[in-house]
Amino acid sequence: MDTASQPSVEAPPPLPVPAIAIETQDLVRQFGDKRAVDQLCLRVERGCFYGFLGPNGAGKSTTIKMLTGLLAPSSGRMRILGEDVSDPAVAREIKRRIGVVPENLGLFENLTAREYLSFIGRMYLIPRETIQTRSAELLQIMALDQEEKKLTLEYSHGMKKKLALAAALLPNPDLIFLDEPFEGVDAVSSRVLRDVLKRCVERGATIFLTSHVLEIVERLCTNVGIIAQGRLVLQQPMDEIRAQGSLEERFMTAVGREHAASQQLSWL
Repeated sequence: MDTASQPSVEAPPPLPVPAIAIETQDLVRQFGDKRAVDQLCLRVERGCFYGFLGPNGAGKSTTIKMLTGLLAPSSGRMRILGEDVSDPAVAREIKRRIGVVPENLGLFENLTAREYLSFIGRMYLIPRETIQTRSAELLQIMALDQEEKKLTLEYSHGMKKKLALAAALLPNPDLIFLDEPFEGVDAVSSRVLRDVLKRCVERGATIFLTSHVLEIVERLCTNVGIIAQGRLVLQQPMDEIRAQGSLEERFMTAVGREHAASQQLSWL
């Protein structure tokens, strides 16, 4: 049989390699004798809404502090938005492309909301006109535009959370870190925050979120990582978790608390 006349079969093109927003390799943070984060290997694709869960004291906030440059790791490597941030010059450039809502908000409480956003904008070297335009839109969407004359010292906890998120969004970041953004926030403010965050992901941003509110994580996040005693015990797409049951069930199993959850008080 003459095979020379037969059409050649082309190999299928290779699958595209997903762009990675966060990648860590054997990340460790030691505080004296305590290892708060232990050999952490994270992989977060760009454009996803990543929920980072764990019990109190598991190492979530310590991890965010390392990923955002607020705390140096004891060992291990990190790549943020594709760049090795062990180089200080590279780390400075990357910080301009991320937004952060930390656990302790750290607002300057002697400023009004607009003054605070203006200060943040100048820190990011954003043009003055852009700061003014974005600040006005952010204050309106966060329902803070009617409270502009108040100092942030007078704000409720929920209002402070919304202002902190506005400051994180002001530079239009590629990557946003949120440490417990829904803690102590009322239902109306929580809905506003959720809607804003979903729009950020729709435009291509990556969100890295810690929260104890599993219902919100299950509703918002596309991927989940669970940390317990400083170690990553689960990293999985949310669709796969739903196929196996609820996020709460998966969480309790992953952190080894299924027995504790079944215990009851003797008098109830």
